[in-house]
Amino acid sequence: MASLVLVVTALEDVTADMVINALNRRAVPVARIDPADIGPGLLFDACLDPAAPAWRGRLRTTSREVELEEVAAVYHRRPTPYSARFAHLPRQQCDFATAEARHGLGGVLNDLHGARYVNHPAAVTRADFKPAQLQAAVHSGLTIPPTLVTNDVEAAREFATRHSRVVDKTFRGLPPDQSGHAGAIWTQRVDPGTFDDSLSVTAHLFQAEVPKVADVRVTVAGPRLFAQRITAPAGTVDWRRGDWNELVHTPIAVPASVEVALHGYLDGFGLVFGCFDFALIGEENDPRHWVWLECNPNGQWGWLPGADQTAETFADVLSGEEPAS
Repeated sequence: MASLVLVVTALEDVTADMVINALNRRAVPVARIDPADIGPGLLFDACLDPAAPAWRGRLRTTSREVELEEVAAVYHRRPTPYSARFAHLPRQQCDFATAEARHGLGGVLNDLHGARYVNHPAAVTRADFKPAQLQAAVHSGLTIPPTLVTNDVEAAREFATRHSRVVDKTFRGLPPDQSGHAGAIWTQRVDPGTFDDSLSVTAHLFQAEVPKVADVRVTVAGPRLFAQRITAPAGTVDWRRGDWNELVHTPIAVPASVEVALHGYLDGFGLVFGCFDFALIGEENDPRHWVWLECNPNGQWGWLPGADQTAETFADVLSGEEPAS
């Protein structure tokens, strides 16, 4: 009978460690793998036949052997990209080996019959596009800032003239440089006077800046919500930028209509978990003052106050002790 939780993530993952510890305290069987270890450190076999239309076989690491049929749930966190495993190869060989590993091993891991996924990689991919997020938020009944996605300088200038302040956001994080160091591009105010034809080179996301009094991070895991009001120094556009020791975290109640909308949002993408960011523009008990900014379908939450409770909820969902939705 399926009973094991498979944790798919890189070696260094403090957030996954917290969930694994919570599962261990319940004596729930857990196995952890990083698919990018494929090779002598990670061997697998998966068989399928008409008499047993579900993948059967094994995952074998240097310390563990797991029967695929034992996997009841998959906690898909942040595995190392397959391409890192083959980075030493010439470009064509690297691309080929990466694709084969992703479609072969990844294809099996992403289609284990009857397993609960938190979250399924395909659902995360669908939910990772900000234009889709914004539209889903509106359809779920959430309030968003006026938004423009464009590479047209005239459209950008026209949008800026309609709003007193405009911010620019990236669609994705800044990728690592050649030395492997990652950086960040924060949400920032933009001066429309600097817009020129170079804007046409790629896509941009502009939004009207909202007059927020605080930020709110809501972590939704299964049926439960964990919300923190985040107060940053006055004038801060993006609380992630600057000294985190200056941030003040306070538990906050989520208005009922917002809670319903968040569950509807996740259901629409087939997600079990998501980290939502809001700008609070007034009274916290008034849902009209909660302005939705984004949802990270694979966000970090281990740094937030009350993270131990969140880890226990993940353990509930993964072990089947609490419904996924």
